Amino acid sequence: MAFSLRKRGTLHLPITLSVALMTLNIALMVIWIVLFAQLDQYPMLTIGTIAFSLILVGLSIYMFLTIKAIRLNRRQANFVDSVTHELKTPIASLQLYLETLQMRSLTPEQCANFYGIMETQLQRLDGLINQLLEVGRLDAIGHQSQPEDLLLEPLLRRCASTACTNHNQDADKIFTFDVAPAIVNARRMVVEMIFGNLFDNAVKYGAERPLVDVEVRVKDRGRVVVKISDNGQGVPVEHRKKIFKLFYRGGNELERTKKGTGLGLYIVRTLVHILKGKISVYDRAVGSGSVFEVELPGRAAA
Repeated sequence: MAFSLRKRGTLHLPITLSVALMTLNIALMVIWIVLFAQLDQYPMLTIGTIAFSLILVGLSIYMFLTIKAIRLNRRQANFVDSVTHELKTPIASLQLYLETLQMRSLTPEQCANFYGIMETQLQRLDGLINQLLEVGRLDAIGHQSQPEDLLLEPLLRRCASTACTNHNQDADKIFTFDVAPAIVNARRMVVEMIFGNLFDNAVKYGAERPLVDVEVRVKDRGRVVVKISDNGQGVPVEHRKKIFKLFYRGGNELERTKKGTGLGLYIVRTLVHILKGKISVYDRAVGSGSVFEVELPGRAAA
């Protein structure tokens, strides 16, 4: 953590330096213009003005790239913090239960309960590692299989069930489906990853008792629209484009109450674009919460 904080601090110097140089450049350009205008040296006035303008443009580009680097640095630092926490939590839990099993005599029921908890923590650890690996091979995901016609409703219901299992919730009490019969032609793994991540987020960031509405409609021009509505706090307008960037998670990692790495929505956006679709997020029309809308090539089912 000390490393990430130190890296963030070192980026203030380029910003201060670029602002100072831009101010100096503007001051010198004004002096140059006034001086050579009084001397009626218009060729020198023109050359100097163009030169100072190009320097100012260069400094502005440097300033822009520096700010972009700062934001990326902060997202990377938050990512490292969150991944460290995500890795340590299941490992610490597994270590605790293993020590308990070794040091104490437990009933068969207690042992079975401990084994179940340990299996859950291992699945969590495996899911995190798989997600980290997936980011590096998004273009190749699912290419070992051929695209196929996928009926959306059973696929979405399986993704919902998996998301609720991950959060120890009952899918029948959380998810409601209003699904028009629709088919998308794609690789199964890709579609499952898209909606698996979106459903997981909808449950994770929902209210204390999460409720998720899933609506599927078939549009003209061979497009299928899937809307996933949750009852959480919603996504602020200023974050709606940023949340799909690599490593991005709003807020301070040390103050965060929800687990995660900031990779899920980046994976979703990348895979949706690979399928020649688009994704957007906006507020629910009634009540609090967000709506994630995914539009993919598809058609109505017979």
